[in-house]
Amino acid sequence: MKLSEKYKKEVVKELMKELGIKNINAVPRIKKAAINVGIGSYLAGSKDYSQVMENITQIAGQKAVVRKAKIAVSNFKLRKGMPVGISATIRGAKMDDFLTRLVNVVFPRVRDFRGISVKSFDKNGNYTVGIKEYTVFPEVNPDDVIKIHGLQINIETSAKTPYEGYLLLKKLGFPFKDEVKKPEIK
Repeated sequence: MKLSEKYKKEVVKELMKELGIKNINAVPRIKKAAINVGIGSYLAGSKDYSQVMENITQIAGQKAVVRKAKIAVSNFKLRKGMPVGISATIRGAKMDDFLTRLVNVVFPRVRDFRGISVKSFDKNGNYTVGIKEYTVFPEVNPDDVIKIHGLQINIETSAKTPYEGYLLLKKLGFPFKDEVKKPEIK
């Protein structure tokens, strides 16, 4: 079952009941997912990062974008306008497909996987997870791998607190290591 179907059929009702929300439009939801890769190690060597672009394009299902430095930093031998990363922001149906694959296929394929940390929520309920090897994604052909790189996935939610974001992702099936207790309201 896709995460969007599960959200509409089950999660909305559970979150309304558990959080005490009366308006269905106030229930936390996932807005977008962003996939990011730093390419500093590629620039130090051959300066060819086209494989990383192809990998992120395959994983995201849409063309990745090169991010460039906004300022110059002499300690890192970085000049303004140099490429520093590759990213893809996905929304809607592509995001739904990506997150469904992430939860049901990618996380179980990670070596020695014991769950994702609950400490990666920011104050607004958005979640960030890092993956050390991009080869765990089913879209990537292991025979074409030249150099292994990691990636960062940011999931932006409409939650107001980290606890609301945690509840949303937990009900959608994200495999967390620990349980988070409901914060005391004073």
